[in-house]
Amino acid sequence: MSIRSKLASSAKVIAASTVFAGALGFATTASAAYPDHAIKLVVGFSAGGTTDVVARILGKEIGDALGQPVVVENRPGAGSNIATEMVSRAAPDGYTLYMVAVTSAINQTLYKNLRFDLVKDFAPVSLGVRVPNILVVNPSVPVKSVKELVDYAKANPGKLNFASSGSGTSIHMAGELFKQLAKIDATHIPYKGSSPAMTDLIGGQVDFMFDNMPSAWPHVAAGKLRALAVTTAERSKAAPDLPTMQESGFPSYDVSSWFGIIAPKGTPDDIVNKLNSVIQTAMAKPDVQARLADLGAVPAKTTPAEFGDFIKSEVDSWAKVVKASGATVD
Repeated sequence: MSIRSKLASSAKVIAASTVFAGALGFATTASAAYPDHAIKLVVGFSAGGTTDVVARILGKEIGDALGQPVVVENRPGAGSNIATEMVSRAAPDGYTLYMVAVTSAINQTLYKNLRFDLVKDFAPVSLGVRVPNILVVNPSVPVKSVKELVDYAKANPGKLNFASSGSGTSIHMAGELFKQLAKIDATHIPYKGSSPAMTDLIGGQVDFMFDNMPSAWPHVAAGKLRALAVTTAERSKAAPDLPTMQESGFPSYDVSSWFGIIAPKGTPDDIVNKLNSVIQTAMAKPDVQARLADLGAVPAKTTPAEFGDFIKSEVDSWAKVVKASGATVD
């Protein structure tokens, strides 16, 4: 090779290295500067529900810690799938996040034509909180315990109905699991959200419901509903006198709603880790824990990898309940 050719070749290598280093430096600088404008936190349900309430608590904490506002954007519809798909296609730059709930894990099996994969198409950031569900009945239903409800349902087959915040939601599946284990006949009545379902439950149009504790407990405290049990394996600190479903005769019943934050696949690891760190710090703050405790919510601590494993396990476990129930949505 001539000296001129060697020089030309060397120049190309140097130029390529300079471009690569420049690009790497830009990426590092961009991530280091994150965030330099507002972050959008998408919620797949309407305002006022538990997912929305938790999103606004976490969003404020993230915004205060990072020095940029976090704007909560409600995109309800199709059991939260509209919002989930939208975020899966967003730029992986850390400026579009998703408040994922247990519903999304259920939807992976419930819906047959999803255009996203909860496990493969997202970068897990952190689990935020777990929220117990509680079994509540309209006071006109003549029962004061889970056993009495089961006995009443068996004595009156087909008479009872139960509400949910929508087909395939954790509220619905909690009811289906109860039906399977108790071997009772009750008609499912789906609503477009927890609020309208709760309104009809209080009004007596439906008989019972498994609902998130944050939205149901105020009505119990006001005497508008009767609580029979909490769905988690342990009693809730917000209602220590309320027995668990396991204590009520269903030893395998352990259901909780959960909420966390995910980002589009490809979001840089340093941004994901920064967000995770902020969330963990927020969850440890006494005032945040107090606000969550008022909702019956329990802070959860995970690394991004642990949250990813958790999501996969939830998808797998809820698939069994969905398939057993026969529920499906096209």
